Amino acid sequence: MIRDTGVLLRHYLRQVFKQKYGLVITAAQPLFFLVLFGPLFTRIGSWEVLVPGLIIQLGLMSAGMAGFGIVVDKRFGVLDRLRATRTSRLALLLGRVLSNAAVLLVQATALIAVGYALGLRAPVVGVLLGLAMVIVLGISLASLSYAAALSVPKSLFPSLASTVVVPLMLLSGAFLPMSMAPDWLYALSRANPFTYSVDAMRELFAGHFLTPTVAVGVAVTAAFTAVSLLVGTRIFGRANA
Repeated sequence: MIRDTGVLLRHYLRQVFKQKYGLVITAAQPLFFLVLFGPLFTRIGSWEVLVPGLIIQLGLMSAGMAGFGIVVDKRFGVLDRLRATRTSRLALLLGRVLSNAAVLLVQATALIAVGYALGLRAPVVGVLLGLAMVIVLGISLASLSYAAALSVPKSLFPSLASTVVVPLMLLSGAFLPMSMAPDWLYALSRANPFTYSVDAMRELFAGHFLTPTVAVGVAVTAAFTAVSLLVGTRIFGRANA
């Protein structure tokens, strides 16, 4: 399975990096927020608060929309040809989600680099730990995105994805900490797993590593990823059985 996953990972990465403009376009909106909204945000917050939120936004927009790729493959019969091979269903999924996570890592790194140019002063250790969390989130988001794309009619997936991604992004506190929200909105945000990821990443970027917020964020992120992989593997296997 490891060999099959590696082969598929290299294949999908070659496809992705041949389309360099797609990488830039996906990361464009968070970069616009960083450059145009960042100087205003720093009047009430800091770059160490804004940049982690924009990274989560990037993850939701990049890996969260990964299902578009499998919709195309399904339409043109690529999945049927893969089904005819002896490759395990888990390898078929992992090859895809790991490539999505790798793309997200490259985009997040570029976003952080621009952040440093504008005034971000996060410690290197905190940034590296944050990027590790980004990889895990990318795997979970891509898994769920593929599961959704295989579970609904292809014409419904674009509207479904945007309908789910936007509220998750807003409720995560990606733009402003949810501690500033009214009580009912704050309570609603606590049901969003990405809220805990944003909070933990902000702590890491502030140089606070061994805190309850980081521990909870890592635990929630890990649990969410485990469930996402389980759901994605089952639906992916059933769709290709």
